[in-house]
Amino acid sequence: MTRALLGPMRVPFLALTPACVLLGLGTALWTEGHVSAGQFVLVLIGAVASHISVNAFNEYFDFKSGLDSRTVRTPFSGGSGTLPANPELARSALGIAGVTAAITGLVGLYFLWVRGLGLLPLGLAGLFLVVAYTPWLTHNEVTCLIAPGLGFGTLMVMGTHFALTGRYSWTAFVASLVPFFLVSDLLLLNQFPDVEADRTVGRRHFPLTISRPASSLIYGAFLALTYVSIVVGVILGTLSTVSLIGLGTLIIAVPLAIGVIRNAEDIKKLVPYMGLNVVVNLATPVLVAIGLLVR
Repeated sequence: MTRALLGPMRVPFLALTPACVLLGLGTALWTEGHVSAGQFVLVLIGAVASHISVNAFNEYFDFKSGLDSRTVRTPFSGGSGTLPANPELARSALGIAGVTAAITGLVGLYFLWVRGLGLLPLGLAGLFLVVAYTPWLTHNEVTCLIAPGLGFGTLMVMGTHFALTGRYSWTAFVASLVPFFLVSDLLLLNQFPDVEADRTVGRRHFPLTISRPASSLIYGAFLALTYVSIVVGVILGTLSTVSLIGLGTLIIAVPLAIGVIRNAEDIKKLVPYMGLNVVVNLATPVLVAIGLLVR
């Protein structure tokens, strides 16, 4: 039963959140020199709770719409399969989503009290993304593409930075572009196997509307922009020179992009590249964060 309850949380995928929060910690320490360890832990709790919430909402809504019964799952897409196998857990999944959203909100309220109303726009946008992603944002190509990147990049990195420092900075913004492009790409590639199933429930994303091959070019462009963001940030002085170690994942990213473009229509051949995509998503923000933490 414990495993069945953990399924809607998609625990194996939660590693992305600490990677993005670590990047926000890096920008905060690089610009301010010190932060509260206790507040960092609280930020991490709120961020993980928000990730669990959006995962559980996604599991619940995909089950209720019937999408889960039509999706061909891969190790990286198609949901956990928990609710189709255990329909009686649907209400529990919705409860998990609601409780973790409330935890996120409470953490946000604490930092509003500590840091002021400057955090409010990011907080409200974050809660909106958690609740609205599956039922609404996935029904438009543009919002479906950028919402994940906004959540894990712009909102999570800049929100972490503000919560720890009480101010915004160009360093946090530029750093947030790394997970913005990467996580948008992560979800974009994970939509490739779901085109036929998603069409039946009214979803609209680029692999469905403009084809997988055309979407693979968007994927390649976003991947390239990730590394352009790092280089431009260093040139402008908003990122440390050591942050260039984030370019180390190019050794994976280049063959990854080529493989996705060449195999856009062959889902079986795409699966290994979906795994490499996860590696790039986790390793690149962490490397950039390390570059900011090494003073």
